[in-house]
Amino acid sequence: MEPIVKAEDLWKVYRLGKVDVVALRGVQLAVQPGEFVAIMGPSGCGKSTLLHVVGGLAQATRGRVLLDGNDLVKMDDAGRTLLRRHKVGFVFQRFNLLPTLDARGNIAIAQHIHGDGFDPHRFDVVTRLLGIAGRLDHRPSEMSGGEQQRVAIARAIINEPKILLADEPTGNLDTKSSESVLQMLRQLNQQLGQTIILITHNPEAAAFAHRVVHMRDGQVVDGIPAE
Repeated sequence: MEPIVKAEDLWKVYRLGKVDVVALRGVQLAVQPGEFVAIMGPSGCGKSTLLHVVGGLAQATRGRVLLDGNDLVKMDDAGRTLLRRHKVGFVFQRFNLLPTLDARGNIAIAQHIHGDGFDPHRFDVVTRLLGIAGRLDHRPSEMSGGEQQRVAIARAIINEPKILLADEPTGNLDTKSSESVLQMLRQLNQQLGQTIILITHNPEAAAFAHRVVHMRDGQVVDGIPAE
């Protein structure tokens, strides 16, 4: 089976004034379809940069990164934007929900942006699985942090992306809400076969994944199954 994500000798160098800052140093990574992978490492190790490059939010300096067979390094901004819209779902530490819309509107708007219109069956499956079917008429200000993050996850997967990229999705949540969100990610993986890459500094969060990849100084140093 071909990996859904494959990075080969991936480099990312930022130019800050007259100084080159190397964020990724020849990263090698492969993620299989249906895998749930956690990427761990200290702050500044390059894990969020790797997520951004793999998701098409940032351009690699050199190397190769394939997402569902598409080489992102060879794409221009327009090509990467189109690929993100149809292949990738993002979840961040900040929920990034629209405050004027209720949960239903925040999720449904993603379907309309995708271009295929509203799919009531998919909407029902996702909102029930994430346990937010009873909160759809509430705005973000009327929901807990955990509920808002579940809405953000629903919005990210409503269009059946090939891969879900989650960057510290429990960073703003208390322990109970964090565990609830991580359980939901595991359910999405197990019941819908959703491929997930989770960025985290928390070993307890990483333990929800099939495999943990450790990064240090812009490099992948190992990748072991989670206990």
